[in-house]
Amino acid sequence: MKFNVVEKFVSIEGEGIRSGYPAVFVRFAGCNLSCSWCDTKYATENPKYEQIDIDTLLSFIASSGIKRVTLTGGEPLIQPYIYILIDRLIYEGFEVNIETNGSVSIKHVPRNAIITMDYKCPSSGMEDRMIVDNIHFLGQKDVLKFVVGTYEDLKSAERIIKTFKPRCNIFFSPVFGKIEPAEIVKFLLENGLFDARVQLQLHKIIWSENSRGV
Repeated sequence: MKFNVVEKFVSIEGEGIRSGYPAVFVRFAGCNLSCSWCDTKYATENPKYEQIDIDTLLSFIASSGIKRVTLTGGEPLIQPYIYILIDRLIYEGFEVNIETNGSVSIKHVPRNAIITMDYKCPSSGMEDRMIVDNIHFLGQKDVLKFVVGTYEDLKSAERIIKTFKPRCNIFFSPVFGKIEPAEIVKFLLENGLFDARVQLQLHKIIWSENSRGV
């Protein structure tokens, strides 16, 4: 039982409900989408990875002394055996955050894991791949994240929020260099989206845009 791992590292959460907290990251190779603004193409397009067994992964995570773990990619939920890893991590007492792209069913993700799920807006080129029923499985500790780069993206996000009324945390994040955060703030205020939050990716502010392992 081995996993295709592009990188594993210790850093801080750059976004989401655990933003700013130290965490252990495992980035898996491969994705079933190809977003126009993807910032981790090194994990999805002919990725270089190593195959790591579950015990080695758990040993690395435990050695950090940190109880927060983020499984990311790529798309972690398309990894064979991912649910075995999630279950083991939870059993060992880790708080698991799964970053998923919205095109894979989350119905069977353990409810004591945190789900941070994207909704891909039009500028991604992948909106038609979204499984909107996933929104119904997101609970109060989970996140629905809209990465927006255009006004059309903002309107799409507004439509989804007002149609499906998510029970989870809602975040808007700008595509780096494509839209000003102030424009997102203005849109939220003018359209009554008072339960949504604007977030900036801390790791791109603290380090450079293209830094890895942070």
